[in-house]
Order: sequence, then structure tokens, then C-alpha cells
Amino acid sequence: MKKFAFYSFLFLAVLLFSSMTAHKFYVAIYQVNHAKEKKMVQITGRVFIDDINEAIEKKYRKKSSIALDNETPEQVELLKKYIAEKFKIKVNGQSKQLEFLSKESEDNVLIFYLRITDIAKITSLEVENTMIMENHFEQQNIIQANFNGNKHNLLLTSENNKGMLK
Repeated sequence: MKKFAFYSFLFLAVLLFSSMTAHKFYVAIYQVNHAKEKKMVQITGRVFIDDINEAIEKKYRKKSSIALDNETPEQVELLKKYIAEKFKIKVNGQSKQLEFLSKESEDNVLIFYLRITDIAKITSLEVENTMIMENHFEQQNIIQANFNGNKHNLLLTSENNKGMLK
């Protein structure tokens, strides 16, 4: 009977601990604000450093060390190219060019800053964002936007990577 109780306990312990394995959460947050007085859309993106490096390496087949000690200017150019290809915005139905301003890191997160100039008024904002999705189907890109005095939110996934805000 003691053996049965011991093996039952051991089995339950293994089952319990195996169900508690770490599961990585793939999410990025993008803040889109219309600065009406500056006639500008300001964008701040926050993505995990390891995810962005993995995505750049897979897409361009080159080592990427963005936001790490051994980052190179060439890798920063690949980051800019990657963002331009994967993150697209239409303002009032027209595609707009994103201007990369700068980047920084905080803990394990890359923070980058973009802008679109000459935007006096926004009636609609369409966002397409496929960043990280080519590597991780479960990636979620959360868009938080502020324009015309209203807050808007979008949740973009691999199955639904585009959304419209009005």
C-alpha cells in the first residue's frame, strides 16, 4: 500500500510540474498618437528584443544583435527595412511613409519611434502589422491609437493582421 501511495504521489507530482512549463507569450504594443498641433502622427513600438532579432535573422538570413552590445549599423538598417515592410499605415485612405526616428532598449524590450508628417486631420486610420508573425503564429500586435480626442484599440493577429479605426 505504501508503494502504491508513493508512486501515485510521484505520478501526480510529475503531472503537476509538467503542466507548469513556461509558455512564452508573443505580444507587442504600438502607440499611435495624432499630434494635431504639429500635424504629425507619432508612433512608439515596443517589441521583445529576442523576437525582433529572430525575425530579422530569419527574413534577411543575417545575424542580428539589435539592442545588444554587439549591434552594428548594418543591423540597424535591417531593422528599419523590416519595420517598413511589416508595419504599414494608411491615413484617410492613403498609404503613408513611416519615418524612423530612433530606438532604445529597456530591459528586454526594444522601443522604437516613428512618425508621419503633414497630417492635419484624421478621419480614418488603417493599420497593417505583421511584425514577428512570420516566426510565431500566436503573435499579437496591440495597437492603441489616439486621434480626434478619442482612444481606439486594435488587436492584430496572424489571422487578422489589418484593421481600420474611424
